[in-house]
Amino acid sequence: MDKKFDVDFLGDAIDFLNSLDKKARRKIYYNAKKAQFINDPELFKKLTEYIWEFRTLYDKKYYRLLAFWDKTDKRDVLVIATHGFVKKTKKTPKNEIKKAEEIRKTYFEQKIKENGQG
Repeated sequence: MDKKFDVDFLGDAIDFLNSLDKKARRKIYYNAKKAQFINDPELFKKLTEYIWEFRTLYDKKYYRLLAFWDKTDKRDVLVIATHGFVKKTKKTPKNEIKKAEEIRKTYFEQKIKENGQG
């Protein structure tokens, strides 16, 4: 089975994962890895035009890592996980989506600056 994309975790996502207990963290990493190989909306689904969501249910808690695609480099499409949270309602909170969109914007602005200087 071929891997469909790579995943890169930004600082906020890593901080979130490090704040969780080991078993929850392992389950989230496992599901993110699994999503790289199989197309399953229970694991990875589109929320808005640019923002996607890695989904994990573990120990009756809904964990979410928001992400976006970076197709600018000449490598397998990369999904950048922006940050994570424990979901308490049926819908993904708008403020979490907005935060992911801001992180995405900053990420690409920084990338353009770095490439412009390179």
